[in-house]
Amino acid sequence: RREKEGFFRVLLGRTSTENEGRGKAEVIPMTAGRKKRLKVVRGQAVWSTTLREKKRAFLPVLWITREEGAKFVFSISLTVLSHSFGYDCGRRANLQLLDENTLVYIAGNLLILLDVMSKEQRYLRSCSGGGIGAIMVHPSKKHLAVAEKGMAPNIIIYEYPSLQPYRILRGGTTRAYSSVDFNREGILLASVGSAPDYMLTIWAWMEERVVLRCKAFSQDVYQVTFSPDNPGQLTTSGAGHIKFWKMTSTFTGLKLQGLLGRFGKTALTDIEGYVELPDGKVVSGSEWGNMLLWEGGLIKVEICRKGGRQCHSGAIQQFSLDEGELVTIGTDGAVRVWDFETIDTADCMDDTGFFEMEPMNELVIGRNVCLSYMVKSSVGVFHMLVFPQDSHGGIWKLDLSFSNITQDPECLFSFHAGAIQGMDVCSTSHLMATTALDCSVRIYDFLAKKELIMNRYRQGGTTLTWAPSMVAPSGGLLAVGFEDGVVRLLELYYRRNLQPVGGQNLSADAQMRLKQAFKPHNAPVSAIAFDRNGELLATASTDCTVFLFTVSDRYEPIGFIRVPGPVKNMEWSPPSHEANTLLILCQNGHVVEIKAPDLEIQTSSSTYELCGVPSRHFRFLSIKSRIKRDAEVARRAVEKEKKKKEREERLKRAKDQGRELTQEELEEEEEEEEPELPPLYTPDPPSPLLCSFYTQPGAFWLSMGGYDAGYLYHCQFSEQQETDPQQRWDEPFTFLPVQDSEDDPICSFSFSSNRRLLLCGMTSGHIRVYPVTPGDLHLTSMQSFWALSIHDNQYGLVHRVRCSHDSQFVLTAGQDGNIFAFSLLPPEDLLAALAQRRAKVPSPRRGIETEKAAQDIEDPNAYRCVSYLPTDAHISEMRSKCFLITFELELDKRFREETEQQIAQNIREARKELAWEGERYRIGLRKLEERFRDSLESDTVTVVALQSQHKISTYRLLALACKFHQLKQVGPKGAKVLRKRWRSKTSTSKETSSAPGESLRDDSSLPQDVVLQPRVQPPEGSRLAGRQAEKLSKAAEKAEQARAKIQKRKDEWAELLASKPSENCEDPQDVLAIQQAMENMGDFKLKTAEDFTVPEHLRIDAKTKRVQLMALEDQIHRRKMKMNVRIMALRDSKVRLLSWLAEQVQKLQAVQASLAPELRATIPGVPTLLPEEMPREENALHPGHASASADPEGPEGFEGVGMVTPPQMEQAVKYFDADLKLLRHEKLELDVHIKMADLQHITLFEELLLLKEFEKRENSLQERLNSRMEEDDLSKLEECELQLEMKRRDIAKLQEQEKAITATFLASLGESNKFADFLTKVFKKKIKRVKKKEKTGDEEEQEDSDEESEEESDWDEDEDGEGSECSYPLDDSVCPPNCDPDLFEVTLQLRERRLDLEELLADERKSLEALRKEHDSLAKKEKIVLNNLEAAEGDLELLNREKQRKLNALDVVVPLRLHQIEYVSNGAVPGKLDQVLVLNRAPLAGLQERIRQLQVEKNHQKERYRQARKCECRQTLSLLLLRCEQLMMMKFGKLVDLEALQTLSGNRNLEEMRHGARVREAAFNQEIKRWEVKVPVSLCVSVCVCVCLCATDDGDRLQKVVQTQALEIKALREEIDILSLKGAHVMPPAQPPLLPVPSANPHVNSRTAHHFPVHGGHRSGLPRSHT
Repeated sequence: RREKEGFFRVLLGRTSTENEGRGKAEVIPMTAGRKKRLKVVRGQAVWSTTLREKKRAFLPVLWITREEGAKFVFSISLTVLSHSFGYDCGRRANLQLLDENTLVYIAGNLLILLDVMSKEQRYLRSCSGGGIGAIMVHPSKKHLAVAEKGMAPNIIIYEYPSLQPYRILRGGTTRAYSSVDFNREGILLASVGSAPDYMLTIWAWMEERVVLRCKAFSQDVYQVTFSPDNPGQLTTSGAGHIKFWKMTSTFTGLKLQGLLGRFGKTALTDIEGYVELPDGKVVSGSEWGNMLLWEGGLIKVEICRKGGRQCHSGAIQQFSLDEGELVTIGTDGAVRVWDFETIDTADCMDDTGFFEMEPMNELVIGRNVCLSYMVKSSVGVFHMLVFPQDSHGGIWKLDLSFSNITQDPECLFSFHAGAIQGMDVCSTSHLMATTALDCSVRIYDFLAKKELIMNRYRQGGTTLTWAPSMVAPSGGLLAVGFEDGVVRLLELYYRRNLQPVGGQNLSADAQMRLKQAFKPHNAPVSAIAFDRNGELLATASTDCTVFLFTVSDRYEPIGFIRVPGPVKNMEWSPPSHEANTLLILCQNGHVVEIKAPDLEIQTSSSTYELCGVPSRHFRFLSIKSRIKRDAEVARRAVEKEKKKKEREERLKRAKDQGRELTQEELEEEEEEEEPELPPLYTPDPPSPLLCSFYTQPGAFWLSMGGYDAGYLYHCQFSEQQETDPQQRWDEPFTFLPVQDSEDDPICSFSFSSNRRLLLCGMTSGHIRVYPVTPGDLHLTSMQSFWALSIHDNQYGLVHRVRCSHDSQFVLTAGQDGNIFAFSLLPPEDLLAALAQRRAKVPSPRRGIETEKAAQDIEDPNAYRCVSYLPTDAHISEMRSKCFLITFELELDKRFREETEQQIAQNIREARKELAWEGERYRIGLRKLEERFRDSLESDTVTVVALQSQHKISTYRLLALACKFHQLKQVGPKGAKVLRKRWRSKTSTSKETSSAPGESLRDDSSLPQDVVLQPRVQPPEGSRLAGRQAEKLSKAAEKAEQARAKIQKRKDEWAELLASKPSENCEDPQDVLAIQQAMENMGDFKLKTAEDFTVPEHLRIDAKTKRVQLMALEDQIHRRKMKMNVRIMALRDSKVRLLSWLAEQVQKLQAVQASLAPELRATIPGVPTLLPEEMPREENALHPGHASASADPEGPEGFEGVGMVTPPQMEQAVKYFDADLKLLRHEKLELDVHIKMADLQHITLFEELLLLKEFEKRENSLQERLNSRMEEDDLSKLEECELQLEMKRRDIAKLQEQEKAITATFLASLGESNKFADFLTKVFKKKIKRVKKKEKTGDEEEQEDSDEESEEESDWDEDEDGEGSECSYPLDDSVCPPNCDPDLFEVTLQLRERRLDLEELLADERKSLEALRKEHDSLAKKEKIVLNNLEAAEGDLELLNREKQRKLNALDVVVPLRLHQIEYVSNGAVPGKLDQVLVLNRAPLAGLQERIRQLQVEKNHQKERYRQARKCECRQTLSLLLLRCEQLMMMKFGKLVDLEALQTLSGNRNLEEMRHGARVREAAFNQEIKRWEVKVPVSLCVSVCVCVCLCATDDGDRLQKVVQTQALEIKALREEIDILSLKGAHVMPPAQPPLLPVPSANPHVNSRTAHHFPVHGGHRSGLPRSHT
């Protein structure tokens, strides 16, 4: 844009996040010629250049020829940022989380957006170019606040993810921001500045408006935060303070009031981290690791751990409050979780001011970890993921859920920690090596943008040099210097090109191998340089020495020289110089040049110090004050000349105007007195030397720091070198001013490979690129430059800047820990270069895999290369002179004895003092051994293949705990034993109750035993003839056979009857089928249903689950142990194989020793066992001693072979590798199964934890259920029922006996006994009998009273006079006359027996009634117990349902492959599988088969139903037809055609006859009613007549006539009813009813009716139809 007349400002703005190379906006004077050459191309100002200028630039740059007073600018496309390899891990809060996969952190003048998954980077530059102070992400994750550094820095709010500027906040501080923070709602933004103002500002950032402003403190402020729970409250902390702020409304407006925290008796400390509690309290950390609880500006209590231990072993860096838990991180690398409630209510109970508590959870990441900040991820339901910042160079991923599925800590990214001390690039490939004080050396492939390898050492690295191609043609040798004075030569090679030996793992892309280590210095190594011929190596140190070594396979020391000061840098002369010299720069201003020593000349000196090496010295003398003075003199001269010209012009104008000058004008024109010139100044101490490079022999350019900064000084060694170097001073012979470098000197130089670009690293973190002309020794072409602010402007000094071997990349390393790679190519060429994907890693040397590893120097106090070389003669002479005998050293025997006693006393006292401590450590050691060593059943042993990368390791097994064996012995017990016992009792009682009846029936149905008659023996005296005897014997034999057959048949019947099942017996197959159907058929509920009832066999408790867990652990342990045994057997076979190979190699060597050299072949090397293949306990079995235990017959397939050839040896090795590969494959499959078992173990463990929560309630309910079962004792009820049955049987027997007595009495009477009634009366007479009481125990029976039996007459009135022929009363106690006395006596006896039975029967009935009452009470009690039992079972069922619901809520991991998923939607697997049922293929196939079976069964059942329906219809039709025929016969007397009957029309004659019948029937009914009134009267008369004529036979005859007539009346009525019913069934079609016809003679019926007898009677002779 137009700045002012004659000037044009080039604005270098940012257009995208990818283009990162940016130049400075410079003011360029415009001339007419430049305006013509200025063009606008694609919105950029570009100068048109000539072909010659383009060749000078070599890049499409905006080139301006230098003119007086002109400034120069390059195009913004000079470089493009390729990648960032560093991380400023020491910066506070230098990590934020933008989304779940994007981290953002500050790297110098850049913001780097890092994708965690793909590891890709995006960049956002600082707009001011002065750096970035702090960053903070908005709570919504949609904005990012970037607080910058520089003069009047701004806070820029960017949108995310577009990264476009959204708001700019100006004027918050003067130099830099140190911290920013959004409030919880994201409306306000708080910022705090750094020195010098420390201004605290509250912004309404959406409006770009300052709300409040106040100075925070007078020292550094580290952090500012809003209170998340109390709006309007803030907290700041920093160096030695913490301050509490509150925004309050006053009458003058909103104010910001601060309350400084007072430490009181607590020591003053810097506060790095704190957290605001919801109630207004604040918890902060301290430098010593304890927590401080602040309330009201005072420390309420200091929180520590039990026993006064610190909460952290170092400063607490950050606090995080989340869901009632307080998380702290510290510099000790630990994350601890504390109970928030305990801390919030903490109070000191004494005057100590301490409160002790222990953390709830703890996670210690590692020893070399220093956590300083962390951000929490919002993803993950079951995992609390955080990303901590490690100040030792790393970004971690931690899971703070502290559960059984917690993930292990994972280091996502690893970087250098602190300043980069050394950096160099490979001369043959796109590789970069770096080292730092974090004890690591790293190799980067900056083409592939990744780290290849990293090695760690005991000491930090201080310098690094990549050997040139003439030293290592492959480009794989590095020389690294360390802070303990050790120099290590490292070989880098591509590991996969090696032949595997001894089972080495060659999976990595590159490897660094120690070639040689030596220690030439006692102080940090500051510089390393190889000479131009590749024959010498020079190392320098801050101990003021430079050591020289010969370059060969083994670097040998030549010697060292001493220099006047600590060495800063070194450089060998270029090949264009005649002499091979070394330029050495010292920090105190001395420059030394030494000539390379001649390697052929052998020195006889006894030390390594080189005294005769030619050298020249230069001591810089400051000339900057003189330069400034000369510039001031020149400026004054120019100004004086200008004033002189102006005076002459005024005089000329006055003379032309014809006027004279006034006195005042003459006085003004007098020369003013000039001020004094600035004095000459020499800084003391001298300015430090920063860097230099050779220009010509004896001349070099220097860059100085301190006072002399701002210029490049061209220096030259003086020819006069006799002066003492400490007393001499030398001045540069010329200088070159460097623009804008007064406070920003050049601290590192580097040329591109074609020496056309000079790369400069500045103290302020800038890099500059100067195009220069090759061979321009005076740097006259060093005019214009391209500058970029990339590293931190305050502490990002650029230590190293290098250009790649092909001049395509620029690499910088700074003191801020950042490493950047820039591309010098245009974008199209850059894409072509990046297409190579990765850099070429050097190939390994031949035989490097068999070389023995070099010995490293690990002791920092190791003795360096000696400065004095003693000879053998000198050593022997020294020994002879200085050797003393023992007794010569002893002055007095008493001194020694007293000293020994004192020593012994001190030892005893020390032992007493350390006894307790020693015992504590012994106990601790024993516990550690019991916990970690004794419990170890087998350690990890790795068996490695001999010719491949395959290896296999055993499982590290711990012995199973004692609890496991105890649980295994106990086993699962039935939790429902009492319930089963109760049910068995119930079933037994039911069987018992039905048993008596069955026994009775069984007794009656039992077959009677057949009694076999014994065989009759013939009498001895009988003698039969032969034929008869033969017949008799045959008959006897037949009878015997018949008896045997009968007996056999009886046995078979008995066996058959014995095998006959009972009536309740069921077929086992049917029982099994029914059980399977009940289990698998029916309407079953899912486990997730609300009304699901857990079956008895599926119920489980914590004990059973624990047994299942133990069983799974046992199975895993056994399978692992089995695999370990096989792997150890394979290891033993490898030991035998190596022993056999060594033996064969020895034999081959013996054979080759006898052969000519030209006939000898290469003998294969014998691999060695790796340390991991031989654990410590098996170190005795070394490969060298393995021959003792090796199989003398050799490996399998080579038994008995005396001498084998190398191909046979290689075949044996291949066999072993094949066995190992096969076993490795089996182990991988086992690993899969073990992992599945581990997942199942997790599930079982979660279920166990859940069941433990229910265990107490379940046990209480189970005890309650068991008590109810014990109360329900069915023995009493069963006994009562048995007694009831027995009583009923006894009563039945007594009743049978009573009937038998009655039958006996009736039989004794006989027929036609005239005394039958009397004897019956006597037999049935009831008399009072004497009752006797029986007493239990030993008492005798006594009669209660002597009562006389009184007989009472119990005659019934109905029996008086019945059947008695006697006219006088009879006495039942005396036998009447003419009665048989015996019969009377028998009657009395039977009566007595009857009475006895009646008494017994009455007693039994009373007992039965008592038993029935007892049974009823027991039944009621049983019912109550059953109700209680059902209630207890219901509660237990509810508990089981709740338990099942909780178990259903647990997640179960089911690993599935894609082909196993058959749930598709629209031809694709859906993104969510929430509604998926997971089951095995076998049940799925069974279900599908069952569906087909059910379909077939359904069709079959439909067919059967159709056939059965047809049969049923036929049967119903036949029955209906039969019924119809019966009704026809009943109604019509024959079969008629119903259809024809329905078609008949009405018959009037028939209807008239029916009407007449109805009229007559009505008349007859009235007649019947009259006769019903008359009949009772006639009956009474008849009865009276019958009574009167009872003595005659006519009465009997009349009675019979009456009875006969009654029967006839009844029959007639039934017939009338039938006839009336018949008329109802044969009604014709509906006809109008006929009018009743009045009777002509109403008296006819009545007259006629009198002729009929009453109740249907009729006269004899009349037919029934008339009736």
